Amino acid sequence: MSRLPVIVGFGGYNAAGRSSFHHAFRRTVLESLPDAERQQTLAGLAVLMKLVKVENGEYRDADGQPLDLAAIEQRFGEQIVAGTLVRRIEKTHLDVDAAHWQKNLTVTGEAGKPFSFITLAKQLPEPLPTDWVVEPLNDSDVLVTVYDGCDLKVDSYRALPVKSAGQLPTGFEPGEHYASRFHPRGLQLTIVAATDALRSTGIEWSEIVNRVQPDEIAVFASSAMSQLDDNSFGGVMQSRLKGNRVSAKQLPLGLNSMPADFINAYILGSVGTTGAITGACASFLYNLQKAIDLIDSGKARVVLVGNAEAPITAECIEGYGAMSALATEDGLRSIEGQDDVDFRRASRPFGQNCGFTLAESGQFFVLMDDALAIELGADIHGAATDVFINADGFKKSISAPGPGNYLTMAKAVHAAMQIVGPEAVHGRSFVHAHGSSTPANRVTESELLDRVAGAFGIADWPVAAAKAFVGHSLASASADQLAFALGSFKYQIVPGIKTIDAVASDVHQQHLRFSTRDIPRQDQPLEVCFINSKGFGGNNASAVILAPAVVERMLQKRYGDAVYADYCQRREQTRAAASAYDQRVLKGQLEVIYNFGHGMIEEAQLELSEDGIRIPGFSQPLTFKADRRFEDML
Repeated sequence: MSRLPVIVGFGGYNAAGRSSFHHAFRRTVLESLPDAERQQTLAGLAVLMKLVKVENGEYRDADGQPLDLAAIEQRFGEQIVAGTLVRRIEKTHLDVDAAHWQKNLTVTGEAGKPFSFITLAKQLPEPLPTDWVVEPLNDSDVLVTVYDGCDLKVDSYRALPVKSAGQLPTGFEPGEHYASRFHPRGLQLTIVAATDALRSTGIEWSEIVNRVQPDEIAVFASSAMSQLDDNSFGGVMQSRLKGNRVSAKQLPLGLNSMPADFINAYILGSVGTTGAITGACASFLYNLQKAIDLIDSGKARVVLVGNAEAPITAECIEGYGAMSALATEDGLRSIEGQDDVDFRRASRPFGQNCGFTLAESGQFFVLMDDALAIELGADIHGAATDVFINADGFKKSISAPGPGNYLTMAKAVHAAMQIVGPEAVHGRSFVHAHGSSTPANRVTESELLDRVAGAFGIADWPVAAAKAFVGHSLASASADQLAFALGSFKYQIVPGIKTIDAVASDVHQQHLRFSTRDIPRQDQPLEVCFINSKGFGGNNASAVILAPAVVERMLQKRYGDAVYADYCQRREQTRAAASAYDQRVLKGQLEVIYNFGHGMIEEAQLELSEDGIRIPGFSQPLTFKADRRFEDML
């Protein structure tokens, strides 16, 4: 019997705030929400952004006066909106008007004559330049005479052409919520995001572990750009030129596998399968495919999958800027036709645009096989049935799009039709497009979606684009898309692409529906979402995601009315526990899991036998499976 990979928990943080319980999605559709849900999400953001504090379970302002939800919206609503989603990069993160630089300076004496300066003896270069003459002045100082001149590097500052990004909400620093000493920002995001996903399940991790064998747990997580700030590869690469020393932590913490490693070592204590797959901007779907495959094969019963990326650094901006890939201040000024630039509209999928907008994000999802979910009474937010990945063949430009995405999308649509039928795909599906906000993407991706829709008889196919709100978080981009897709299933709203005034004239839309306003779908409830992702180098991936209503029908048919009714009854306890966690986080209690050095396993305590291995801390043994794969060949 096939195993259905169901999503039983999800969470993380991006420019829209916290993903669990759909809060980040709610931020993108504020104007379409009922008052109570809008105000609840704004209150949670107010606490996260340190605009409001919590005392004795009550919201209070800086003067200690109590605030209700309506008062928070009235007093801080505009500030919360301004401090979330894509916006001008804040100076506390990176001063884009005065980014640190080093300028080369050639120094010579007047009329070619020698010149002298005084410095510390310990600061002299090794070896000395041949035209330098050094005279000791005292125990520490020397007089240096230079005969032929020399080149110096002098600290300088200049403006970056790119000034917008999808930053975390203003005031939210993930590293402040646990002992994050010397952790790169991407790994800080990993810890708080993976914690949020686990807590959102409403089931204690120990209870999940007790129901499975130790090697039936898996983690797949990565960062496409590795970690690039001063605490990681950035510090390693810059240290020699800056005259600094490399620390023992910078190199290992920079590895792109560290998100998975941190989760295993400090959150789960897992001894199961692990991996860090990268496929440029499609990395999340690459990891999701691995999770689906392991659950479908029975090699894993529960998988934590996701990505964390923190690329808002001067180096990343310069690198992508040199490719003319990013939306610059001048480019946005040209599009808008005015001197004042609205950086909140920098990311403009399928409209008049000039490049994508970098973003930071950490997003994680807890997947289980359907039998384990039923057994645990887990709440199910959807199912991930397929991820298709195809390359582009021969290429002239490594960054240019190619034919591979046609293969992935067409196979995804065909697969969905096999599961839910053509009628559901035709009338109750939508696409979360890659929508990078480059002029090339708006043409090429809209053309492929339009052609796929035409080939399968789909008309008026709704298209959403998460990057309009949160920017392009590279490895985490399709994870942002999935989190928002689950929000669309919950609220039956396809978010409009609100950063554009109109769809660009060169966008293909014969069979597609783009909207600048939210599209309510209560009349034809959404049942299927196609997540599309494209990455530099020919990394194309498309996923099929089923709505929870579809999954519930499938489970009821598989397990029968009695078992399903019992499951629904036990699920209420899970939902209550999950909701209680949500309420605590709304009041500022993130409850971050960081088990540094806790519960370590002594290798000598492993009990080995020909049947399996008993591992301290795990209630079930690791049992060796019978292998009959090659019986017909022996």
